[in-house]
Amino acid sequence: MANPLDLCRQLCGEFCNQQQAFDNPPIYAHIQVRVRPLPQLVPGSLLLEQAYTIAPDQPYRLRVLQVLLEEGELRIRNKAVANEQNYWGVTADPSRLTALSANELQPLEGCTYVVTPAGDGYTGTIEPGCRCIVERNGQRTYLVSSFEINGNGMRSLDRGHDPESHELVWGSLAGPFEFQRKASFADAIPASWHEYWSNEAL
Repeated sequence: MANPLDLCRQLCGEFCNQQQAFDNPPIYAHIQVRVRPLPQLVPGSLLLEQAYTIAPDQPYRLRVLQVLLEEGELRIRNKAVANEQNYWGVTADPSRLTALSANELQPLEGCTYVVTPAGDGYTGTIEPGCRCIVERNGQRTYLVSSFEINGNGMRSLDRGHDPESHELVWGSLAGPFEFQRKASFADAIPASWHEYWSNEAL
């Protein structure tokens, strides 16, 4: 069943690929991911910070995710944050989360994930069309991305391709990153979200 509230609960937490990084240090960087709810924004809004563990307060990815239920199907919209350096490290200091406002967000076209239930979790893939543009090391690429999440953790695979040749430019050649769940922040999801989706007749 497509349950946006359950998807939010699974996404909200702290994840780390420590074991994978220690087992294969030349291949996998040691990364942490934190996702927290943003109660001041529309229901389903989550802040994601992804950083190397050696520089946790300098994330290389900071996004607002918006979990949606559209025509019975789950979606996750990606939004960029203006002046994002103002919010670096905010997932480690939740008191700063409330400063983030909707007028600082910019929807990223072509970067919505299509999500389906899978066992006790979910799988998601970025929408088709090669329109999710990511600039990496000065080169324009389009993102091909997928993830799996459940109560134990998350697997994700991001790759960037050249828009003209479609050749791989960046991303893991050895397979997905394997993140174990270190903490859950699901208890911070506001009661109003429960009420909102109850009214949407889940």
